[in-house]
Parts: sequence; structure tokens; C-alpha cells
Amino acid sequence: MIRRRDALLSTLFGAGYVGLRALATGLPASLLLDPRKALAAAPTPACPTGASAKAQFVIFSTSGNGDPINASAPGTYDDPKVVHSMDPTMAPTSLTLAGQSTKAAAPWATLPQSVLDRSTFWHIMTNTPVHPKEPDVLKLQDSTLADEMLPSILAAQLAPCLGTIQPQPITVGATSPSEALTFGGQALPIIPALALKATLTSPAGPLTNLQPLRDQTLNQLYDLYRNGATPAQRAFIDELVTSQTQVRSIKQNLLDQLTSIKDNTAASQMLAAITLIQMKVTPVVAVHIPFGGDNHRDVGLAAETAQTVSGVATIASLMAQLASAGLSDQVTLMSLNVFGRTIGPGNTDGRQHNENHQVSFAIGKPFRGGVIGGIAPVMGDYGALPIDSTTGQGTASGDVSAINTLGAFGQTMLAAVGVDPATIATQITQGKVIKGALA
Repeated sequence: MIRRRDALLSTLFGAGYVGLRALATGLPASLLLDPRKALAAAPTPACPTGASAKAQFVIFSTSGNGDPINASAPGTYDDPKVVHSMDPTMAPTSLTLAGQSTKAAAPWATLPQSVLDRSTFWHIMTNTPVHPKEPDVLKLQDSTLADEMLPSILAAQLAPCLGTIQPQPITVGATSPSEALTFGGQALPIIPALALKATLTSPAGPLTNLQPLRDQTLNQLYDLYRNGATPAQRAFIDELVTSQTQVRSIKQNLLDQLTSIKDNTAASQMLAAITLIQMKVTPVVAVHIPFGGDNHRDVGLAAETAQTVSGVATIASLMAQLASAGLSDQVTLMSLNVFGRTIGPGNTDGRQHNENHQVSFAIGKPFRGGVIGGIAPVMGDYGALPIDSTTGQGTASGDVSAINTLGAFGQTMLAAVGVDPATIATQITQGKVIKGALA
């Protein structure tokens, strides 16, 4: 019988734990899987045709709750009829996104200017008010090739460029079945932060044995290296091999990070995501950052206030940790939830589902900070406006209709991380790339 721990390790690191051996040696997984074939081929794996050095790791926040991010985000403070939390901690506050002046709830203004200048806030329509339809939203409402989910499309395109162990995304934050991901039509396991910690940091865990694993793997390759590699290939391998000193540093750093995980909260999910990225396990890690939840009955919008404050604080902490790890230019944070919330008059003690308006954020080097799209009155509340694909402005005359803004968000996320236009058009059939969002 396969033990749960072994199954989890196989999920994370592949057959024969090739990913661990890659981490321990510094050598590409492709070389370790088939050394002779890898040496006979090009020295480094090529990105898909048209991909570029823009490739990013992605932390993808998604929620089936339909959080009221749209009630606090930039782009909803120009119309005085929009209902915001009246709590002083959520006071309307001026901020600047890459030179664009706007207003948002006060927590957003606490993000460092360097982060705000890379932050885009997307006013889009998901076209569903139903919680269990989140998988359909992640599939961009039937506009993706073979009904693939956006995080899985991103992962498949990015894996060859980033040299990750696997192309599948990993979910560490799903709180309901609707937040689970699929890849190629197959359901993917959910690996909570605590499960990741328990598996990797136990006394007999894989991280405690990195140095012996390094030496064992290099010894196994020695004969091929000595007798089957050209001088150029030997130089290539020598350049990649991680020293024992480096392995000790990697081991201690990862163990320290994982040991600090105490629960499965958003903060712990960020630690897990950074660790998986540093181990180059996957291009995309899915998390859940709460931003108010399913707040039908929320007296004085108290839960919305508290979770918006904590949600933005989680983002700020993540960005600080990425900077400390030297990953600020290599990791992008994106969000996409099943729907937004009603923000019109009468929503002072709770909010209802809003199929016409949801706010996503995208924060990272590929983006020029700003507000993408906008809002207009729809059916007694507010919905997303069409978007001008050149400027990103929300306008009734925009060439991306409101119902296609979801597809446009997906297309732009792919363009931001270097996927070529032909592949984008094949993968997502609705919407357009919003050029005004890109740096």
C-alpha cells in the first residue's frame, strides 16, 4: 500500500523523486531522467515557440466565496452612490498607480509605492452568481482550449521556460471543492501548507537528506560524465552542479521557512508558495487570500473590513518576503474569484452576489500599475464596463465587451508572462490582450 507521505512526495517531486535530486545537485530534471539523451540534445531546454524571458512564477489567489474585493478597490470611488465600508480603517484614500491618481480603501494605500506601481486592478464580468461555478470561471466561461483552467494554461506554458519539476500547478489554499484545480482534464490534489511542512521537515524528511542525495546522484552520473560527455558538456555540468556548501544553505533556508508554518492561513500559504517556487517544483501555486467572504449578513460590513485589512497585509508581507528572497522580479501575484458583490445603495449590512462585476488584481514586474476597466449602473447595481484594449480604460465604446472582459483578463495574463500571440489566440478564444495593462 502506498503511504500518503510517499504519494505526496511523488506528487511534488515526480517519479524517483527526480525533483529532489535536481534540487540537491543543481542539475536539470531532464538530465537526471535521461542523461544520455539530455547530453545529446541542446544543453538547456527551450521555451515554447514565441515565449520569452518574461516568464514568471505565479501565485494565483482564487476564492469560490465571491469576496467583495470590488467594494474596496481602485475604480469604485468616483461614483458617490457606491456603498463602501464606513469603518475609519477603510476610509477613501488617494494613491498613485504608476502615475495614475485614484482612490481606494485605506489598506490598499499602505502598499509600498514600488508595489503599487506594478499593481493593476481589473474590473471584469464573470457572468455567474453561483458559488460552485468557480471552475467555469477559471475556465474563462468556455473560452479556453479543451476547457483548461487559466492557472493550468499558465503553468503548462511557463514550465519549460522556468525549468520546473512539473508543469501542473499546485493548490495549497483551496477551502472548498470548487477551488480545486484540474490539469489536462484531471483533478489535482490539494496540499495544505501544514501537510507540506509535515512531509518535508520530518526527521526522516527529504530536505534533511539533501547532501547525501547530492553525492549519491553525482556518483551515479560519474561514469557517463567521465566517458560520455564532451569538454563543452562537462563544462556545462560543472557550472550547474551545486556545491555541498550551497546545499547546506538551501536545506537550512527551506527548513527554516517551512518550520515557521503554524497553520493553513493565508500567511502560511504564502510561505508554502515561496518555498515551492524556490524549489522550482511548479510554475503556479494556487492560494486563497480572504477578502470578506460570502458576506450576505455582515452587520456594518465588519467582516469585509477586517478581511480587507488582513488581505492587503498578506499581500504586503508576501511582497516583502519576495524582495528578501530576491524574487520580486520573478514572481507575479494574480487573483480571480467566482464573482464580486453588489455595491449599490442598500448594501450596508451585507452584500449579494454580483455576476456583472468582479475585481481581480495582478501585481508584478510585467504590469504597469493602473485601473483596468470601470463600472456603470446595471440592473439596480453596478457592472463592469467594456474595455478599450489599447488604453485599458473602461468605456461604453470599448472594443472588449463587458462579457468578454473575463477572456481579456486571461489573455493579458498570458501575454504578461511572455506567451506568444498565436498561442494566446489558440488557448483563449474570447477577449483581447489589454495592452494598457502591460509594462
